Amino acid sequence: MAVVGHVSVILKLLLSLLVCHLHFTTLTQAGEGRWEDKYPFIREASTFSTLSYSTNKGYYDYIIVGGGTAGCPLAATLSQKFRVLLVERGGVPFANANVSFMQNFHISLADTSSTSASQFFVSTDGVFNSRARILGGGTCINAGFYTRAGPSYIQKVGWDSKLVNESYPWIEKQIVHRPNLAPWQEAVRESLLEIGISPFNGFTYDHIYGTKVGGTIFDRFGRRHSAAELLASANPKKLDVLVHAIVQKIDFDTSGKKPRAVGVIFKDENGKQHKAYLSTRKGSEIIVSSGAIGSPHILMLSGIGPKAELEKLNIPVVLDNKFVGQGMSDNPLNTIFVPTNRPVEQSLIQTVGITKKGVYIEASSGFGQSGDSISCHHGVVSAEIGQLSTIPPKQRTLEAIEAYRRSKKNIPHEAFRGGFILEKIALPLSRGNISLVTTNPDDNPSITFNYFSHPRDLKRCVDGIRIVEKIAKSKHFTNFTQCDKETLDRLLNMSIQANVNLIPKHTHNTESLEQFCKDTVITIWHYHGGCQVGNVIAPDHKVLGVHRLRVIDGSTFKESPGTNPQATVMMMGRYMGVKILRERLGRAAGL
Repeated sequence: MAVVGHVSVILKLLLSLLVCHLHFTTLTQAGEGRWEDKYPFIREASTFSTLSYSTNKGYYDYIIVGGGTAGCPLAATLSQKFRVLLVERGGVPFANANVSFMQNFHISLADTSSTSASQFFVSTDGVFNSRARILGGGTCINAGFYTRAGPSYIQKVGWDSKLVNESYPWIEKQIVHRPNLAPWQEAVRESLLEIGISPFNGFTYDHIYGTKVGGTIFDRFGRRHSAAELLASANPKKLDVLVHAIVQKIDFDTSGKKPRAVGVIFKDENGKQHKAYLSTRKGSEIIVSSGAIGSPHILMLSGIGPKAELEKLNIPVVLDNKFVGQGMSDNPLNTIFVPTNRPVEQSLIQTVGITKKGVYIEASSGFGQSGDSISCHHGVVSAEIGQLSTIPPKQRTLEAIEAYRRSKKNIPHEAFRGGFILEKIALPLSRGNISLVTTNPDDNPSITFNYFSHPRDLKRCVDGIRIVEKIAKSKHFTNFTQCDKETLDRLLNMSIQANVNLIPKHTHNTESLEQFCKDTVITIWHYHGGCQVGNVIAPDHKVLGVHRLRVIDGSTFKESPGTNPQATVMMMGRYMGVKILRERLGRAAGL
């Protein structure tokens, strides 16, 4: 109960702190035209009743649940030959300044309102997190880094390497850019090489040991290009996209030997319920692409999952499968904030060190140091959170933190100057699960990741923190700050005391890096699992035990691909779309 109460207080606090608004020109003003003209097939969910009269009596060859990182390229591809309905619970990203501009990255994550692009939740581990709730999914709220999975990963999951190597460029040509390397990123790059994370592989999308610069979905103006823009490649005559469509469940015909998916029940933005029907044509399918949390959640709400758990909430059991929602994993992240002696340019992840110790090293900089930004709350991973560590945990009342926010404008800007060095576990062995709390699809399920429950993960974290310490003391960082052992200890203690999660802290204990890892663990949104191959789905992504249902997204992964998964999740959407068309039409699909 204490954790629930604490979460409630934090939610109210975050809402009360969202008092700033940065004024940027919209995409229309930037001369790119109205998004409605470019994407005429995107409509509000409430238009579905009118829409269905013109769509072959309302029947679709494919219904895709979730317009996210995988769902958008999948819908664009399948629409080349068949009628497709894509339903997304969030809104559109195109004119949303918090989504579209890199400068507002932190504000989008701090926004916990019902219309936010990100849905806040706290795992049972006590770690703050966010789920995407917008067309384009995680590509609308992430740090933008684009890098492919390695060949060994592709081989391990059994994908056709030729088709994979055709699918990645399809994404890259449309929305991926080469970054202009920021000074903080250059310093991290040189420091990584100085301490032996080599060779330098230059700019590349490939996953190679050493140090490299990867791609980004932010262009040179700092404007984000999300998976939603891949819908521009769709056949507009065969695709309908409904936003603010909250799927209640998948509907099944259970009269045969195996349940058959026949439609999707969803509510529109006004709360009115609708049902979209699947065509009876052979090969027609419902495809769930709602992400590592959303997909197992929807399957369970639809009656596919552990029987005892479903019956506990009076959900009719369509298929008893104890593996739905199991095998959840998140790549744990630990960061150190390094104050600088001058302002640093804003940057999200551009440089990465791919080590042989099972950890990745990345960096970000410059958020929270402008005059406008200091008046804002920046979410749970920001420089200003470190400043809150000056208030003892038991004294962090709403009144005390609100007083801090009001007085923040009087704090010297220098207090907010700096950047983060990030280390994350490459292939975590710790596993958790998802379980239902309510039958309301708007409510987050209970999510457990069991960070560092496997000793090898903890050892890797310690190795990663030691690498970060070396970077902070390297000669290439002396342009930003002098960092000796005393300074490092202070930085580590500041990170421990900072209110970045709900885990009980062991302050002033920098002698135990194991404890530091446990105390300061946060997420970088790379959670995966819940609908894994062999347990919930077959290798072709069809759900085991039912007809006409697939899952295509990160919930199917046993390991997160590459250093950052978005490239591979988008690629998988395109890859599976082409594969499905070829299976249904033969090579005549022309894709």
